[in-house]
Amino acid sequence: MEYALALVVLALVVAAVLSVPLRRRGEEELREETRLAELEAAKEAKYREIRDAELDHRTGKVTREDWERLDASLRAEALDILHRIDALEAAPRSPDRG
Repeated sequence: MEYALALVVLALVVAAVLSVPLRRRGEEELREETRLAELEAAKEAKYREIRDAELDHRTGKVTREDWERLDASLRAEALDILHRIDALEAAPRSPDRG
């Protein structure tokens, strides 16, 4: 009886130790997916800001000079977001996640 109990305990310990890397990989994948979703939302928000600035310029709320500066800044920020999305999507993946 004691021998069977020791085997069960040993099996549980081995299973717990072996499952740690699998749980970590799942957590890392979830973090990557969350970060990608955040960047996609930031991209859409930045596109909306660009469209709003264009509308403000067309309706005369913003001068051409101010709009050009604002537009250049917003587009640079959008490019930065796109580069971060590309980098995250291009990150090496393990074979079981690929």
